Amino acid sequence: MSADSTPTNPNAGGSKETANPTVDGSELIRFDKVTKRFGSNTVLDELDFKVDSGKHVTLIGPSGSGKTTILRLLMTLMKPDEGTIKVGGEYLTHEERGGKLVPAGDKHIREVRKNIGMVFQQFNLFPNMKVLRNITEAPVHVLGLSKDEADERARELLDLVGLGDRCDAYPTQLSGGQQQRVAIARALAMRPQVLLLDEVTSALDPELVAGVLDVLRDIAHSTDITMLCVTHEMNFARDISDQVLMFDSGRIIESGSPEKIFGDPDHERTREFLSAVL
Repeated sequence: MSADSTPTNPNAGGSKETANPTVDGSELIRFDKVTKRFGSNTVLDELDFKVDSGKHVTLIGPSGSGKTTILRLLMTLMKPDEGTIKVGGEYLTHEERGGKLVPAGDKHIREVRKNIGMVFQQFNLFPNMKVLRNITEAPVHVLGLSKDEADERARELLDLVGLGDRCDAYPTQLSGGQQQRVAIARALAMRPQVLLLDEVTSALDPELVAGVLDVLRDIAHSTDITMLCVTHEMNFARDISDQVLMFDSGRIIESGSPEKIFGDPDHERTREFLSAVL
């Protein structure tokens, strides 16, 4: 994608039923005393944090500090052992019945999770489907879009990520960086309220990283989608973030603007981590 290209806003157009609600700065994600354990290892320890709509929040910290677990909980790939998570004011893995909070049924979870899109470390594209169908499959079968509407949305998003000419290619005919850009377009095609990014360049050859990060910068700067990002790319985090959270041992030990966290962190552990990775 050229530096002077104007990306299409992925939140523009489409039917009223599938367009994102207006971003108003209200609380979009809320973790309340969330604990997650794997055996005797406590990965998240009574975690409290929130993300407001339209904001770009980046999680940094050493491997094993719990960052990716947060994203996996939001995707309901796992459930918290204690505490609650809300997305758009709705409980994610709980629901209220008879005035009590109980584990949510599958229908409730699916409905709330539709507001969340995720781009994984591995691209997870369907190898037997062409690029266009990889992007249209979920909007047609989950959101109920017509094939024509889903195709139009997919083509706009492929233009956004610089792959408008690869609609008919299979994933195996693309480079890793191109596959990851298709995965970004696929996540945006569901018109999520929040886009989760889990170390999206970690599986790429070094020379392919910049292209993917440039696409994400364009999306961050030209759209109003909320982003929650886990990355070891500190310059990228500095560029796109409204807020940076430093994690260690399942807790947030420091939170602030990128200027504060990268320029003058308060916590010694943050300074140690940044000196090791910068």
